Amino acid sequence: MSKINYNPALRAQYQYLFDTCIIKSEKYVTVDAVISKILTGKNRYETVGFPLNIPWYFIGIIHYMEGSCNFKTHLHNGDPLTAKTIHVPAGRPVGGSAPYTWEFSAQDALKLKKLEQWPDWDIAGILYKLEQYNGFGYRNLEHPIPSPYLWSFSNHYDKGKYVSDGHYDPNAVSAQCGAAVILRRFIERQLITGIIDRISLTRQLGQEVIFSPSKYATKAEQLQRWLVKLGAIIKIDGKAGPFTSDAYKNITGEYLSGDPR
Repeated sequence: MSKINYNPALRAQYQYLFDTCIIKSEKYVTVDAVISKILTGKNRYETVGFPLNIPWYFIGIIHYMEGSCNFKTHLHNGDPLTAKTIHVPAGRPVGGSAPYTWEFSAQDALKLKKLEQWPDWDIAGILYKLEQYNGFGYRNLEHPIPSPYLWSFSNHYDKGKYVSDGHYDPNAVSAQCGAAVILRRFIERQLITGIIDRISLTRQLGQEVIFSPSKYATKAEQLQRWLVKLGAIIKIDGKAGPFTSDAYKNITGEYLSGDPR
C-alpha cells in the first residue's frame, strides 16, 4: 500500500470534505448515540491522551471505531485485553503481561502510530491521522472512493467497502458510523474546543444575516466571502438568496433565517 503524504493539497481536501459534510438525516439518532457512548469514557481518554498531547476525542473516536468503546479490548484493533493482539498489528503491546489494562495498551497503540509526535490537531490533521489509523486502501482503488472509515453516514459515501483484509466489495455498504462524521457531530453540538471550528464561525456570521434575495446587506456580503473561502461557488453580491442559503446550510445544517424552505 502506497504511502500518502500529508501536504497542502491533501489538507485542503480534508477541510473541504469536512466543511461540506452533511450527516444523513435518518442517521442523527445513531450518531448521537455514538457520541453519548464516547462521552462516558472521556475521563479515561483524557488520562491516556493528556501526557501524550493527544486530544481525548481523537482517542475516543478511535476507540469506538476499533472496539465499540469496549474497555476490555485493545485500542490497536479491538482484540481482547486478555492476551497480546492477534490481528494487525499483532503481538502488541510491547512489555507488560496479560491481562493488560486498557490504559497501558492504549498508550502503546498511540505511540506505535507516533501520534505523540503529531503537531497538527486541527480538523484536517485529525482526519489524516484517523484515515491513516485504518489505512489508505480506498485511495488506492482503481476507482477511489472517500473512505467509509471516515465518511459513512454522510453525503460523501454511498457504497464500497473492504469486507475482509485485501478484499474490496464495491457494492457492500458500511454499517458503522464514520470517524469524520463523529467529529463533525461533536463540533455541531459544541462538545469539543481547541480546534478551528468553521461551523461555529459560519453560524455566528449567519445569525446576523436575513434571507433577502433582492436587498443588499453588508453582513450578507461578509458571509458570502467567508462561504467562498470555505469552497462554496456563489456570487458575492451582498444579496442573501437561495444559493447563499444553500451554501450556509451545507456547513451548518440550517437555512438562513427567513428562508421559507
